[in-house]
Amino acid sequence: MTEREIREALDEAGVRPNRQLGQNFLCDQNVARWIADQLLPEENDAVVEVGPGTGALTSMLVGRVRRLILIEFDSRLAAWLKERFKDEPSVEVHHADGAKFDPRVLWKHRPLKFLGNLPYSSGGAIMRNFLNRPHPFERAVIMLQKEVIDRLGAGPGTKDYGVLTLRIQSGWKVRPLKIVPPEAFHPQPQIDSTVAVLEPLKDELPLFDGRRFDELIRRGFSQRRKQLGKQLPDEISWSEVATKMALSPQIRGEQLTLSQWVELTRHYDLHPLKDVPQKGSELFDVVDEHDQVTGTATRAEVHAQGLLHRAVHVFAINRRGDLLIQKRSRMKDAHPGVWDSSVSGHLDSGEDYLGAARREMAEEMGIEGEEPQEVAKLPPSEATGWEHIRLYMVRWDGTPRFPCSEVESVMWMPAGELDEWINRCPSDFASGFLECWKAARGRD
Repeated sequence: MTEREIREALDEAGVRPNRQLGQNFLCDQNVARWIADQLLPEENDAVVEVGPGTGALTSMLVGRVRRLILIEFDSRLAAWLKERFKDEPSVEVHHADGAKFDPRVLWKHRPLKFLGNLPYSSGGAIMRNFLNRPHPFERAVIMLQKEVIDRLGAGPGTKDYGVLTLRIQSGWKVRPLKIVPPEAFHPQPQIDSTVAVLEPLKDELPLFDGRRFDELIRRGFSQRRKQLGKQLPDEISWSEVATKMALSPQIRGEQLTLSQWVELTRHYDLHPLKDVPQKGSELFDVVDEHDQVTGTATRAEVHAQGLLHRAVHVFAINRRGDLLIQKRSRMKDAHPGVWDSSVSGHLDSGEDYLGAARREMAEEMGIEGEEPQEVAKLPPSEATGWEHIRLYMVRWDGTPRFPCSEVESVMWMPAGELDEWINRCPSDFASGFLECWKAARGRD
């Protein structure tokens, strides 16, 4: 859209640009087209655009992607966008605050990309809401004031390096692409903007506890000039950690690289299973089709030979009726990197189903003192991994505590959203979980 068209659109919507809301509307069509192209839009993509304003970027994507989900804070602009795109079935408009929008409703739209000419006043909060792990996006293109993008891509020892830097870089590779001058906007801001592309990290970093990482970086940068060791939890000996990491005991947090912060997090991770996703030597009972024990075999032998064995799944349900699901770590020997039941695991040799459910709840998710109730029995099949499965349910509103070797992240999902996500993207889930979900929902 040109500046004249934007002025006319704002007049029609009854909007006067609000500096406090960071309302600076992109009016350079060439820049808008170039930004949209950086998203690498494909026909099967859905795109979430936060802060669409008058639709300058949106218009460059209509007809190029499967769906456009617009999230606009200003009610007048949201109404105007609905009217503008009322004949475009691929466009849906939400009047909502991007910093508070519930991103769980987006998973069912995968494959998904993120686009945002983000308001200067709330860009950080919007990024935290949408781009922190777990998130459903395969790529993100954002435009913010230059100083914020400089912080996202900063390196250790610089003034821009800090908590925001590490939060983003622990999940994304940040590539600043282009500085956009004030003249490209109406009204013109007083500072330059920068466009950056964000690409999710894959295997670049070792597994680590994201919540512990966030706690440590917040401590480490609470007083930038203070020695790091004086700001860290005292349950671990800083001098011993510094020696193991070959660091000076007087080092400051701003001097550590991202990789060193991750290594530090692993040293301060006290979970006993942080390095143990599974052991091939674990001994399981081998059973027949009637679930009668016929012998024993190791985990490796059971899986390699497709032997019938036993497992439990537990669905943790909170007071709102949401189901806790976990994303399996990439170190798992079966179904790595996909979503699964709140808790699942094999029975050790000689163990009963209920005992295994209690043990796995405590080890895998930190659920203790709650009694699981059996809700279903599932026969062995290829989908269950040739496991006899007992499915349990537990009511729980606690905070999950899980080993990073087994679980990458967790999320509470409403049942209806989960149904839609499964229907559209079944490959996002472990097959055993899908069988358990069908049983829990009373479906064949």
